[in-house]
Amino acid sequence: MSRGESFRRILHHLPLVVWLWLLWMLLWGSTSAVVLIGGLLLAGAGAMIFPLPTVLPGVVPRPLWIGALLFHLLADLVRSGVTVAWAAVRHGGRTRSAIMEVPLHVDNDVLITVVAEITTIAPGTVVIEIDRRRRRLYVHTLPVRDLRTIVRRKKETQDLERRVARSVGHRHGPPGRGPRPDPPSDPPPDPPPDPPFDPPSDPTGGTPPDHRGRRR
Repeated sequence: MSRGESFRRILHHLPLVVWLWLLWMLLWGSTSAVVLIGGLLLAGAGAMIFPLPTVLPGVVPRPLWIGALLFHLLADLVRSGVTVAWAAVRHGGRTRSAIMEVPLHVDNDVLITVVAEITTIAPGTVVIEIDRRRRRLYVHTLPVRDLRTIVRRKKETQDLERRVARSVGHRHGPPGRGPRPDPPSDPPPDPPPDPPFDPPSDPTGGTPPDHRGRRR
């Protein structure tokens, strides 16, 4: 294994190592040097001895974009909390809400789940359905004043999706445009041809004459 491949392998296991390290410190409830160093060594050894399949193949976490994502998340929590609290004080039960459909660009189960979870964390927005096949989120949002509020909330959700994708180096694809149309079915079989026309032997359509040449 080359040095570059070893470095990429370490980067791919870095989120797992950090998660195991934090879990170790939470279980011990201490941040002493023994706990920190021992937890880091155990987390690294566990990730290397028992490697798990890559959840997001071909991506590498980007610390700067992750920091920007966390900053926007905290700012959105404060802003949304103030907005919802003011709407509850001012309008009470008369606060208007709406359900909006948000097309997504990412096509990965983990990233879509992260976007849905962060959207639900913010006060005033709840993801009520994920259409995985069509790549769409259905979000209940409040307060809603007019159509411009819905457009702005939809754009905020798509901006969040873009920041989540950038934090792991994932490229955007085309937005979800719904399912592909079904291929046309086979044309119906041609109807059977009409039987050949057999004209009667007698043009007049009468009965054949008897032995005297008379018709009955």
